[in-house]
Amino acid sequence: MTPEQQRRVRDLFEAALDQPDAEVRAWIERAAADDAAVRDEVLSLLRHHSTAGQFLELGIDELTTQLLVEEDALAPGATVGSYRIVRELGRGGMGRVYLASDSRLGRQVALKVLAPHLLSDPRQRERLRREARAAAGLTHPGICTVYALEEIDGSLYIASEFIDGRTLRDEIQSGARPPAADVARTALELSEALASAHAAGVVHRDLKPENIMRTAAGRLKILDFGLARIEQLDPASGSFASIPGTVMGTPAYMAPEQINGRPVDARADVFALGVLLYEYASGTHPFHASTMLATVGRIMNSDVTPLSALGVNADSAVDRVIRRSLEKAPEDRFASAGDVVLALTSGRTSAPPEANRHTTWWRVHQVTVVVLYVAAVVNGWRIKDLVETPLTLALFLGLGAVSTICAVLRGHLLFTERVNWRRFPREHRRTAPGLRMSDLLVAALLVGDGVAIASRSAVSAVITLSLGLGLAAAALVLEPATTAAAFGDESES
Repeated sequence: MTPEQQRRVRDLFEAALDQPDAEVRAWIERAAADDAAVRDEVLSLLRHHSTAGQFLELGIDELTTQLLVEEDALAPGATVGSYRIVRELGRGGMGRVYLASDSRLGRQVALKVLAPHLLSDPRQRERLRREARAAAGLTHPGICTVYALEEIDGSLYIASEFIDGRTLRDEIQSGARPPAADVARTALELSEALASAHAAGVVHRDLKPENIMRTAAGRLKILDFGLARIEQLDPASGSFASIPGTVMGTPAYMAPEQINGRPVDARADVFALGVLLYEYASGTHPFHASTMLATVGRIMNSDVTPLSALGVNADSAVDRVIRRSLEKAPEDRFASAGDVVLALTSGRTSAPPEANRHTTWWRVHQVTVVVLYVAAVVNGWRIKDLVETPLTLALFLGLGAVSTICAVLRGHLLFTERVNWRRFPREHRRTAPGLRMSDLLVAALLVGDGVAIASRSAVSAVITLSLGLGLAAAALVLEPATTAAAFGDESES
């Protein structure tokens, strides 16, 4: 099957998932009537979807919840150690959650009873203990506080802060779309809380609207860090090294590498953050499809519709942060939520140079222009020697002075971008107007040299004029494009 046929199969398969079940076969036969191989492949994919895709239809949490139905729930008034059960708050893939009263400290807590299937393996049990202790060490106003890890009669319980409020899912489903300022504030609050966890080496792995609560005072809190994954920082590489553990998460909010079962790090949380911010701003999941399996397929293969195309008036910095957070490849996203915070607060949406493939082209552009400066000065010196007049001498001196200034400024930008990238946007905005004017002045001096030499050497005149016009085009067309690709439009403002 050719690459074109494979692309067509993928597109038809995704479109077929949106068709009514009774009509889908006839629809495929019409759409692929000209290519039997494509038609048969799409029909085969649909058959596999209908038989093997059920595990994704309900989602991991809902499937595991079905396993918990037969377990005995704790009745109101029951006691577990020092905790007295008030009522059940909910259940999920990791167990049941109760509102309980802590008799020791006289406060209400959310008591999570971990599901028995998670505790059957001693190694898994120890991992849960270790990770809950790490989560208990997170202290940030945007993270639900874990008070204690209790082991009572062979069962594990996590006691955490009880938050009386409503989830971000409730807000999304209310139908009222938040103004741009509220989206920006929400993005910053969540990013700061997540950044605190990432800085401590803890990755959530199941960030979604259901795990975000807004308190009565309006403060956002991230829940369920007690069952996140601990990451250890590798001193040699400066990157997070995963400790193997249970793969958890909700398919609609998983990053592509998480779906593929590969090790995940903070960048998976960044992807989930991008999904939930997009959904909060627009009311629509960025990869929405009629089935969960189709949604997962779009996460893996489809591009995101820009918020502006949906009529959402989002802050430009937030929009750029969301788009970059939803990149398929982890290396194209922000390295952690800390970088998201920097992008939202400083207006810079690009990561440090080593994490952005487009900065290489920007650097090549800067070095090439410096080489052209040298060529311009050498060419001016040759013309002065060939036709030494007061005009050619003045043009040569002007080329030498202006080219030197331009080369020094570009060297300064290259150094700042490599060594102090957080300051780069400010430095670029400060020097860009002067550089553009200087480039155009060098181009004008070269045009003057070309005209001066035209009567003596047509070839030299053409080379000189071409060099001047090339520098002008680079300043007006190429440089804005390479800078925007590498650092975002804000560096050109």
